[in-house]
Amino acid sequence: MTPSTKRVVITGMGVISPLGLTPESVWEALRDGRSGISPIKSLPMDDLPFRSGAEATEFTGAIEDYGDLDKSLQRAIKKNMKVMCREIEMGVAAAQRALQHSGLGEDRDPERCGCLFGADYILTRPEEYADGIRACRAASGKVDILDWPKHGLSKVNPLWLLKYLPNMPNSHVSIYNDFRATNNSLTVREASMNLAVAEASSIIRRGTADVMLVGATGSRIHPLRTTHIYLTDQVASEQADPTTMSRPFDVSRDGMAVGEGAGALMLESWEHADRRGAKIWGEVIGQGAAMVGPNTNENRDYLRLAVGRALRAAETSSLGRLPSAWHLHAHGLSSTKADASEALAISDVLMSRQIPVTAAKSYFGNLGAGASAVELISSVLAMHAGTLFPIRNLKNPCAEATFPALQDFGSPGEAFLHCSFTPQGQAAALAIAKAA
Repeated sequence: MTPSTKRVVITGMGVISPLGLTPESVWEALRDGRSGISPIKSLPMDDLPFRSGAEATEFTGAIEDYGDLDKSLQRAIKKNMKVMCREIEMGVAAAQRALQHSGLGEDRDPERCGCLFGADYILTRPEEYADGIRACRAASGKVDILDWPKHGLSKVNPLWLLKYLPNMPNSHVSIYNDFRATNNSLTVREASMNLAVAEASSIIRRGTADVMLVGATGSRIHPLRTTHIYLTDQVASEQADPTTMSRPFDVSRDGMAVGEGAGALMLESWEHADRRGAKIWGEVIGQGAAMVGPNTNENRDYLRLAVGRALRAAETSSLGRLPSAWHLHAHGLSSTKADASEALAISDVLMSRQIPVTAAKSYFGNLGAGASAVELISSVLAMHAGTLFPIRNLKNPCAEATFPALQDFGSPGEAFLHCSFTPQGQAAALAIAKAA
């Protein structure tokens, strides 16, 4: 088999989410129709017009949240927690859980194992500068930026920047697990995970690596980012029942619900997975991406291009055909303009194909770069269970949604398309088939 035709399969999944810390807990929530959106506890919300979002409340940052680790790995991670912010901690934990879930043992060849991780740009928390601000105020009785070099800077932890660099999830994971093949980081907001899976799959197909641990982490719950999101994006209005705030493709939608989370997938060449007897959860059969820049058509153009390219790639994949029964997992941001243009893009590509469409953001809102990772895992689990979860809170589909937007449980088919995009004009799509 030539490198260009190597099959790339999913052998492990790890998740840190508002729906739980295991694939099983995520699936149970989706199956039961349970939302992860509730009043936000980690931030003061008095000055914002909304109070609720989707926090990964079960993730405390304790070493136990990273899964079943041996003592030496526990010590290594605990030692470095002082240089991990919450987003990095969630990403590392999801990756370690995916590695454990895959069953890949210590006998792996580190030269053939790599890592690709996606993230948002990660904002520093204001408290990192609190001691410096106090020192400036003590020196002159007021806070003057001109006093910062002399009185403030020395009070800042010299390692503070390491806590917030978006390449650090990949760095930590690769070092902890001695992954020496291709390693890289992507910061393309919500499109990061799909782009990372696409690149990792290409690396495996080229024969550069046998194993790629791929993940993404993100948050829209942060003292600065949450305020920024409110000022620049459309955020859902507070509801008496917070679980109804995220309503993708419904005529009543009025913005995204903010959230936080991370997810990771273990990708392997089919030969490598088969040789070690690994359980195969799915296969990457197509990928597509596009960048056209923001324009009057919003995300319609670049999403149409990305999904169309993933479909064409799937038609010529190792399966030799496009699966006859499948579903589409939409980005489903729940904002007025984004959902309308995404619905039009889906109709542009699917045309007469009447396939079911779902959107897991209706359960947990926008997790930033981590959203698409948790969504991919959700669809893989749906295929495994043979049941596709509906779009939560979808009562009256918008006029642009001419496709079968799921309002009840349906069939996931034998494959799915997943799409994600950013407000800046980047889109990425994947086609994943059920394990043969």
